[in-house]
Amino acid sequence: MELKDLIGEATAYDKKERLEVGRPKSWLKSVSAFANGNGGTLIFGISDDDQIVGLADAESDSEVISECIKTKLDPVPDIHLEFKEIDGKKLIQIHVNAGTETPYYYIGDKQRLAYIRIGNESVVADRLQLKALVLKGSGRTYDALPSPYKFTDMAFTQLRSACYKRLHRSFDDGEFTSWGIIDEKGALTNAGALLADDSPVRHSRIFCTRWNGLTMTSGIGEALDDAELQGSVIGQLQDAVAFIRNNSHKRWWKESDHREELPDYPERAVTEVICNAIIHRDYQELGSEIHIDIYDDRMEVYSPGGMIDGSLIQQLNPLSVPSKRRNPLLADFFSRLVLMERRGSGMKKILGEYVRFESLKEYRAPEFSSNASEFHVTLWNLNYGTDVVKDVINDFTKESAQFTKEFTKEFTKEFTKAQRRIYKLISMNPKVNIDMIAADLNLSARQVKTYMKRLSDLHLITREGGRKNGIWKIIDKDYDDFFERI
Repeated sequence: MELKDLIGEATAYDKKERLEVGRPKSWLKSVSAFANGNGGTLIFGISDDDQIVGLADAESDSEVISECIKTKLDPVPDIHLEFKEIDGKKLIQIHVNAGTETPYYYIGDKQRLAYIRIGNESVVADRLQLKALVLKGSGRTYDALPSPYKFTDMAFTQLRSACYKRLHRSFDDGEFTSWGIIDEKGALTNAGALLADDSPVRHSRIFCTRWNGLTMTSGIGEALDDAELQGSVIGQLQDAVAFIRNNSHKRWWKESDHREELPDYPERAVTEVICNAIIHRDYQELGSEIHIDIYDDRMEVYSPGGMIDGSLIQQLNPLSVPSKRRNPLLADFFSRLVLMERRGSGMKKILGEYVRFESLKEYRAPEFSSNASEFHVTLWNLNYGTDVVKDVINDFTKESAQFTKEFTKEFTKEFTKAQRRIYKLISMNPKVNIDMIAADLNLSARQVKTYMKRLSDLHLITREGGRKNGIWKIIDKDYDDFFERI
């Protein structure tokens, strides 16, 4: 890249008007940050306002620079120093290559500090970022590390089911190793723990909330619906999409020979957003989970962990952001199930799903933002400000008026929460019985029977076989056909 092309860059470029011999930390921190990230370029002889001022003695300065890098950085990064001359003014350009022995520390002032690049700043790596650098330097990632849990204690029915529906084949036991669920010694990896039915990784949860209004504090009332999703990340994806669908609307109108429908949020875009949140989040950040907040006019998805290279997504073109995978085993797993692509085209797909509707009067494209520890996506409601009909109510218009009236009365927050959990329990164990469901939901057997009858009457679940040896089956196509549909 030419020098003129570098000037103004953020993450990959830094500048100094002159060499501060007495304050080497002022520029060595950038060398450390570039080596710890994706590399970058440091240029001496450019002012803060990007004017080329040159150096009085570039040759002497270069010797000082080389000596400081050798003595004050550990390990010594791979750099290339060269002289530039523009309009008779001499500059020094230092290319710092992305390091393979991270972390690269600055040593001086009785300190030993590793720096990372966040936007156009070089900042001290915090505890989690330092752990990530140590893993990077060892050639490992969090999801490939052995977990503290035993493989023999885990079940993977949801994984097997998704594999059958997406790939139309059974999941072979030999694939536990080839897919990275267990390592070469048979130990359950962190990726495997995240994929297990009852995932023991508590902070892998997703919190979903449908707020009443445009903000959390609109004063209109409490949240209309909420859910805490846990267990296998495969199941969480399915459950999160179902939560969004159940808390959304559809606008529909009749054409001459068919009915057109427009959901609040395109399901493919929703799926991509949640996939990316699950795959790219920082699982080393304890006490922070994925949050999905639905408001009247938008949906916001938050996931822990910023861009892996320290860049800020709002400063980049989302259509050309290169793929950087924080959890490559999880990414490969989702890719093998054709839930996402290895090429990292998630944001492109999200934008592509929305661009089809750019002719709408109130159209707004999805928005992305990040900082050092967070990533945010905003999907705008395509139907906001128009008359819509609730999909869940619309689907039951074929039923009698009395039945619809009764259903609407019974369709409370408590019922929808119970429905989500019943679906989950059936998915993991089709032989689950009323007493087991009641114990899990902390409800009476009588109440569970009422819920199960309601779901059966609505043709959402069915019982196959006898009372003792039979199984429950989900026939709610919106839910059970998710992996076949997307």
